[in-house]
This record gives sequence, structure tokens and C-alpha cells, in this order.
Amino acid sequence: MAGQAGFWDIDERYQQLSEAGDPLEKLDAVIPWELFRKPLAKALKRSDGAKGGRPPYDPVLMFKILVLQALYDLSDDQAEYVINDRLSFMRFLGLGLGDKVPDAKTIWLFREHLSEARAIDNLFARFDTHLNKAGYLAMGGQIVDASIVQAPKQRNSDGEKADIKAGRVPQEWQDKPAKLRQKDLDARWTLKRGRKKEGSTVEIAIAEFGYKNHINTDRRHGLIRKWTVSDAAAHDGHRLKELLDKENTASTVWADTAYRSKKNERHIARAGLFSKVHFKKPKGKSLADKLARANAVRSKVRAKIEHVFAAQKHRMGLCVRTIGIERARTKIGMANLAYNFKRYLWLEGRTAPA
Repeated sequence: MAGQAGFWDIDERYQQLSEAGDPLEKLDAVIPWELFRKPLAKALKRSDGAKGGRPPYDPVLMFKILVLQALYDLSDDQAEYVINDRLSFMRFLGLGLGDKVPDAKTIWLFREHLSEARAIDNLFARFDTHLNKAGYLAMGGQIVDASIVQAPKQRNSDGEKADIKAGRVPQEWQDKPAKLRQKDLDARWTLKRGRKKEGSTVEIAIAEFGYKNHINTDRRHGLIRKWTVSDAAAHDGHRLKELLDKENTASTVWADTAYRSKKNERHIARAGLFSKVHFKKPKGKSLADKLARANAVRSKVRAKIEHVFAAQKHRMGLCVRTIGIERARTKIGMANLAYNFKRYLWLEGRTAPA
């Protein structure tokens, strides 16, 4: 029938996508997806199934949907729509035109089970092991930093804010379970310094609500090697110990002034590492010229980690739409893993997805 797509028409469309340089096809070819099957199956088995049981879809297929969400900043509803809409997405997932696409509820449920089992840690570690076996060892020293990941803003009264800060659930929310489910008790407000205008020397404080993505990247390959998540108000320096990577083949650690403390310098030394953490300006005094020059040199290395955060925020659109720190951990952890997928693709000499 005229106007009806046939098998060869679809095949031709796929060929055109390939010739145009489909980034997902390249990503699909380089990532060893079966590597994740065992930890995914383990996570699904560990989840209690109280919210409806495991989705009737292949776990690797569902995992690849979470990768798409991380790469393209898709909500569950958007993911369902776009997979149905785009041939490149369907091919990436191994779905044909006649195959049923997981709906938004199924995607949510799958991610929920992974959060309950804290599976993202194992998934991330699996790929890091693959990177090492592929020759991408953590090399050249390590760079540590953190970035705020925004979450939906909470509009609470002063009394409710006081209860949350004290670790209590406001009584009014306890009496309204539906309202409580929409309230994030883990995310926090923080003030971030910024410029009044681009290029201006005038600094202003910008209030942001959400979580922090704390990461460690290796200098040689620019891959994320260690990470953790906290609320946005947490002090960056307090996470240094858990971010130090003893597997890095070089001993130098770069970080900004937030990580400069006697305690952290001891942690670095005891780990057999060498500190190039930025020097702090003495209160009420100027930083000595020698130390200022040392900071300037260190900034050139430390700035490399900003490229990671820029890619996650501006290209991948990283934000948190969920409620609670465990779900935020899964969301942010998937963004860190997806970033490493893209970086690995680039390191292998292929063009990473935009």
C-alpha cells in the first residue's frame, strides 16, 4: 500500500542514521552492556517487590533507558514518548517497530528497585573495572571537587523549616501522608557565590536547593573514579577522605580551598599522597605572593574537573526530579556513569553523543 512503511524502508532509514553518524549507535557498539546484567539481576532480586514486582522487560534494556534519560535529561514520561518517537532510540534499545515500549510507570518502578538495592554503586564499580582492564587506569594524580545538583524547590513555612533542620517531620505533614510524599526532607538550601554580570568582579550570593555531586577524576583520562552524594548544604571538605583514590598511579591530589584543613592534610599524607590543595587567604590579610602563584599553577590542573560538571549540567541537563537522597543518589550516580560512557567513547576514538 502506498505510504505504508515496509521492512526495507525502515532498513534504509537506519542506514541513513548510520551515515549521518548516529551517536547512540557508536555508544551501543563500544559499551559492554552484558557486563551489567548480573548486578542488575541481583538488585531486582533484592528489592521486595512491594510496589508491583519486577517489570516484565529485559533488565539490560531497562538500564539502557536510564542511560538515555541521563544523557538527554528525560523524565519518565518524556522517555516513554521519545523512545516511541525516535528510530535512533529504538535501535539503541534493540526494539523493533512492533515491540512494546516500557511505559513511564515501568521505568519509574525499575529505577525505584535499583534505588532500594543501592545498585548504582555496583554498576559504577563494574564499569570502572572494565576501564582498568581496557587500559584506562587512574593516572596522573586526582582532582576532587563538588557541584550542586538542583532539585524541585520546597515552599515551607519557618516552622516547617525548623523541624526539618532539627531532623523532625512537621506534625502537619504526618497528618497528611499525600503531602508528605511530595516533600523532600533530605535536600537543603545553600548559598553559592556568583558574579553579578559575566566578567564582573562583583560577587553575589545565589540561593540553590538540592544536592551535591562530589567527584574524583583522574588527571590523565578525565574519568570519574570516585563519587558520593550529599545535601547541597554539606561542606565539600568533609567528603575528601571517602573520595581519595588509592588506586591512582600518581600521588598528587588537587582541590580548591574548601578542602584545605589540617584534618584533610593528615588524610592525604596518611594515604601516601601529596597535597596540592589550594592555599587559603588568611583572614584579614592578603595571600603571600608565593602562595598566590602556587594557587594559579594549581588552578590550571584543577580546572579540568569543571569540564565534567559543565558537560553534566549543560549538555546532559543534570537535575533531580525525585524525592529523597537515595533516589537522588541513583539519579546522580547514573549521570556519573553515563558521563564515563561518553568519555570512554571519546577515548576510544569515536565521537561522543552531544
